[in-house]
Amino acid sequence: MRWKVDLHIHSNKSSDGDFSPFHIIQLSKKNKLRAISIADHDTVAAYPEALELGEDEGIEVIPSLELTTLFDDREFHLLLPFVDWRKKIVSDLIDKVAKGRIVEGKERIRKLQEIGFDINWKEVSRKSKPNPPLGVTIAQVLLEKYEKKNHPSLKKYYEEKNRMFAPYFFYRDYFTREKPAWVPKRNLDLLEALRLAPEIGAVPVLAHPGAYFQRASKYDLAILKSSGLEGLEVYTFYHDDSQVEQYKILAEELDLVPTAGSDFHGKIKPHISFGSLKEGEYWMVEELRKRKR
Repeated sequence: MRWKVDLHIHSNKSSDGDFSPFHIIQLSKKNKLRAISIADHDTVAAYPEALELGEDEGIEVIPSLELTTLFDDREFHLLLPFVDWRKKIVSDLIDKVAKGRIVEGKERIRKLQEIGFDINWKEVSRKSKPNPPLGVTIAQVLLEKYEKKNHPSLKKYYEEKNRMFAPYFFYRDYFTREKPAWVPKRNLDLLEALRLAPEIGAVPVLAHPGAYFQRASKYDLAILKSSGLEGLEVYTFYHDDSQVEQYKILAEELDLVPTAGSDFHGKIKPHISFGSLKEGEYWMVEELRKRKR
């Protein structure tokens, strides 16, 4: 029997996640997953609860987090499976990322206010509490607030064909470089995060390399591999079939463990239902474990 896994799941400990660790473990059991990794954005608040719940239900839970980093002036998301979430260096990293995200979030909101949108830090931080808000969280708050106001600049986001991905389309249209509410990134340097990974017990895996804000090339991946990258999330809903094939070949060429992660969140990504990614297999966990230093 091929034991199934999902190595990229978000709980409600992320600012944009909806499901509690308890609910996630129950869904994992229902979907007959052998192992999962709750990799919340820049936090390990799901632990130790998720580990204890997984042990009770016979689900292997691999501690992780999704760290927001910067490389080549682009935002890259780094998964850190097997992270020792109890170490002070991990909380220090998370605090550093949080401080940068707060500054970034406040500047984005100020830019949106200057454009003429009625949005403030208090309502956004309330939505993401206790975590600093992601860009898509800010977008979600604004779009929910304006849904019945018929703002001419926002009409397209409420069209049926766009509604499912509206916060991400808004992010692309307003928060990316040269867009109206763009601000400089203040994320942790990706190469620094890779250097620290062995110290915190983690086996670093680059999340969704083909995502529109990353577009990781072979050149990028070669640099990251030489800096300590051990895995590549090949199977993800961010990738179409051609990207899956592209990154599968690159993982083999660069000796990176190909992994699978749904990036399940809940209502902010309604197109991703729990257990819908089928490519995750337990050998991926075993191969990552072999890379632990």
